[in-house]
Amino acid sequence: MASTSVPNSATVPPLPAQPAQAPNCNLAHMNPLPPSVFTLPQTAQLEALYTIIRDKETSRGDFLFYSDRIIRLLVEEGLNHLPVVARTVETPTGAIYNGLAFEGKICGVSILRAGEAMEAGLREVCRSVRIGKILIQRDEETTLPKLFYSKFPPDIAQRYVLLLDPMLATGGSAIKAVEVLMEHGVPQERIIFINLIAAPEGLKTFCSRFPSLKVVTGWIDQGLNDKAYIIPGLGDFGERRYCV
Repeated sequence: MASTSVPNSATVPPLPAQPAQAPNCNLAHMNPLPPSVFTLPQTAQLEALYTIIRDKETSRGDFLFYSDRIIRLLVEEGLNHLPVVARTVETPTGAIYNGLAFEGKICGVSILRAGEAMEAGLREVCRSVRIGKILIQRDEETTLPKLFYSKFPPDIAQRYVLLLDPMLATGGSAIKAVEVLMEHGVPQERIIFINLIAAPEGLKTFCSRFPSLKVVTGWIDQGLNDKAYIIPGLGDFGERRYCV
């Protein structure tokens, strides 16, 4: 009978690599997270995407492509937080399937101008979705955010609203946008704020102001500098998105 031999350690194939964790995950800047805040899974792939769009040498074409990938992930995650109801359908085989359906209609509302960049990602996953717009700028006399323009679907008070803005710095514009939506009859618990990068300072201020409103963010950065820019951030999202 032939003998068998056990290979030594030098010939044993290595175990499969474990999924890599994002090395610079900054959730520690808000530990624990407010219960109304949800982030994308902090994976190495996600950080690779963020590294590309943070790089000042990234071309505009690559910035568009990779920021759109992140936006699509964020919109999909935002939809996960919409309420659902039971729905029964019949399949082509004649079987009955007890499934789910979204509870109500939704709409997207972008904070101009950078928020417009997120509209396409929403349209890609929500067929014929209605879109509203809000323009908020700083009042030079008071230094406070001021509403300059808004346009919403006439039935917005009966819809769930996905509020879209890539960057949350101090939170002033986002807070003003929510106040405008609430003035139009949208309760805060029917609003989901979606953004790419948030500063802990702005996130804390925003969540304390609207504790029933959900926030879906891709990444929580270190904080704000003395000019209220997000650090490390990615610069001016609108300028990098729209300026050639």
